[in-house]
Amino acid sequence: MSNYKYKRIFVIVADSMGSGYMKDADRFGDKGSNTLLHIGEKMPNGLNVPTLNKLGLGDLDPIKGTSKVNHPQSYICKANEVSNGKDTMTGHWEIMGINTQVPFKTFTDTGFPKELIDELEAKTGHKVIGNKAASGTEILVELGEEQCRDNSLIVYTSSDSVLQIAAHEEVTGLEELYRCCEIAREICMKPEWMVGRVIARPYVGTDKTNFKRVTGHRHDLALKPSAPTVMNILQDNGLMTSCVGKIGDIFDMYGVVKTQKTVSNEDGMDKTIEEAKSHDFAGLCFVNLVEFDSEYGHRRNPIGYGECIERFDKRVNELIPYLKDDDLLIITADHGNDPTWTGTDHTREKIPLIIYNKKLDGGTYLNERTSFGDIGATILHNFNIKKPDYILGTPIKELF
Repeated sequence: MSNYKYKRIFVIVADSMGSGYMKDADRFGDKGSNTLLHIGEKMPNGLNVPTLNKLGLGDLDPIKGTSKVNHPQSYICKANEVSNGKDTMTGHWEIMGINTQVPFKTFTDTGFPKELIDELEAKTGHKVIGNKAASGTEILVELGEEQCRDNSLIVYTSSDSVLQIAAHEEVTGLEELYRCCEIAREICMKPEWMVGRVIARPYVGTDKTNFKRVTGHRHDLALKPSAPTVMNILQDNGLMTSCVGKIGDIFDMYGVVKTQKTVSNEDGMDKTIEEAKSHDFAGLCFVNLVEFDSEYGHRRNPIGYGECIERFDKRVNELIPYLKDDDLLIITADHGNDPTWTGTDHTREKIPLIIYNKKLDGGTYLNERTSFGDIGATILHNFNIKKPDYILGTPIKELF
């Protein structure tokens, strides 16, 4: 019998579900942003989220559709970001204790430099088309037929630090697309071109009217974290790190014991519920649900985002009955992406921490945390592991 208070800790990242701009948000042009609050305002009847409301969501802000309730089995608060950025990798790495002060390169406004594109063409043997910031679905309508005709590579980026390459699964082939992405990853290791992720974006279909990305064959080539993370420390101590969604890609499999890719939020929650229902382990189940961000935040669709949160609320309600007395659930985010804000970029926001255990008594709203890393520090504290000095965060003492 272990002496851990919580044997299994489930951390679910609702990607981009921020809870209000940070003090330094004006440096990023984001002062005034609040993803959850503004989505609630745009929903005709507010957010219909009875499960999250019972857990205390209404304590964060006056989010339309929520209310302040007693929630003795859950603590809720906001956490600030120490790292210098507002992207996926920076947020997730900080959750696991890493302070990133040199932001990853972005090429949203200009596309990638000619020298980079020339080198990519020379080393892959394919012509590059696109080279701009674009929606992954819209660029297939624009350039998919040309890519199929010439067996070229569609290169595009976003507001994130990413270089994405789209190619048809049957024309170019998955293995060739992956090979080209490996080359791009090597090229983008140069300091002046250092992007966080290179992403293979295969697609299928016969023409621009029916081209469709094959999400399950997406492949991310990310930078490895700058130092061992909380996941590495758990792994080194014989504990499970079971990752669902793009977590394995975000950490370049560093510290990952088990990984499962997903094709949607629903698939991600299916796999998370199955982990809770059928798998007995000591350690962490770390989940990323990307559609909040990719499908609704970047596309500035507050209604779609709100409906996505409502669907998630129902799945949390399905998950809770499978959580045991010594399980801990943490629902959080990695940055903001206020769909009512200007542009299509992430927003520099605090993240919510909704923390549930069925045996807790006295749950309440807590003061703001100084770092996303408090999540990872809490996990280490629970498993009686001394936190290295370089790892961010302070354990949430109320849980113990």
